Amino acid sequence: MTQTIRIGTRGSQLALTQSRWVQAGLQQRHPQLSVDLTIIKTAGDRFLDQPLSAIGGKGLFVKEIEDQLVAGSVDCAVHSMKDVPSELAPGLVIAAIPQREDPRDVLIARGGATLDRLARGARVGTSSLRRMALVLAARPDLDVRNLRGNVDTRLRKLDAGELDAIVLAAAGLRRLGITRSEGVLFDPLEFVPAIGQGALAIETRNDEVATLLAPFDDEPTRIAVSAERAFLLRVGGSCRTPLAAHATLTGGTLEMRALIASPDGTRVVRGVRHGPPPHAAALGESLADELLAAGGTEILQALGAHSEVPGGR
Repeated sequence: MTQTIRIGTRGSQLALTQSRWVQAGLQQRHPQLSVDLTIIKTAGDRFLDQPLSAIGGKGLFVKEIEDQLVAGSVDCAVHSMKDVPSELAPGLVIAAIPQREDPRDVLIARGGATLDRLARGARVGTSSLRRMALVLAARPDLDVRNLRGNVDTRLRKLDAGELDAIVLAAAGLRRLGITRSEGVLFDPLEFVPAIGQGALAIETRNDEVATLLAPFDDEPTRIAVSAERAFLLRVGGSCRTPLAAHATLTGGTLEMRALIASPDGTRVVRGVRHGPPPHAAALGESLADELLAAGGTEILQALGAHSEVPGGR
C-alpha cells in the first residue's frame, strides 16, 4: 500500500479548506499514511484580470492538476465538482463524491436588500455567466459586472463600496465558516444552481488510492451529480453558455431541473423531469434533449458554443 498520499489542490483558501478536510479524513481512517498537500496553480488562478468566458478552455481550474495526476506527481486531487469537465483525462476516475453542501446561490447586498429591492442600476458582481443571466432575466435594469478572485477578495470589494451586491455559492461561505447577516439565499427552483454546485470531486488514477478514497463517497450525491453531468455532456455547452442543472433525490425519486440561457438573460429555456435513481444519466440526457429542442439549440448556435468547460459556472 502507498505510504504517502499526495493531494493536488489549488492554492485558494477554499480549495485548501476542502483538501484539508480530505487529508484529515484519510489520516483518521489510515493512521499509518502520510498525507501531504501539493499546491498547483491553474489557468483559472493565473488570469484573474479577465472574465472566465474570455479565457475559457477545457478544465480551466482542473487541467494542470489532472496533468500532475497523470504524470504521477500527485496521487489524488480535490476539486469543486462544478469545475470538473464532463469528460475526464484518460486514465483518471472520480473515486468519491462526498455528501453535498448547500447547493444554492446567495445574494449579499449592502443593507441586506433582496434582488427585487436593489436600486435600478445597482452594480452586481459575479464571475458566473449563469448567475449573470439569471440576475438579468429577473432584473434587466441592473448593472451586472465581472468579478473574479477568491471569496475574501469579492467580499472586500463589496464592503469597500465598489459594488452594491455580489452573488456567491453558499457552499463556499459555509465551508469557510463565513457568516454574513445580509446574505439572502436564492430559491433553487428558480435560480437553478450550477451543475455539481456544492459537491466535491475527489479524482485519482484507477489504482489502490481510489480504494482508499471510496469511503468518502455519498451515494445520493453521486446519483444526483451523475444526472447533472449527463445533462452537461449531452448539451455540450461552452464557457460562453449559461447552463444550470440541479437534481435532488427524495423518497426514491430523482427530480432534476435545468436550463439553458442567453448571457443577457433575454432567453431562458427551462425544464424539469422525474425518474428512478438507477436511470440518473438517462434522466439528464432526456432533459437535455428536451431543452435543446425547446430552443436551447438556437441559443447555443447563436453563441457558437461547443464543449470546452463546465456549463458557464
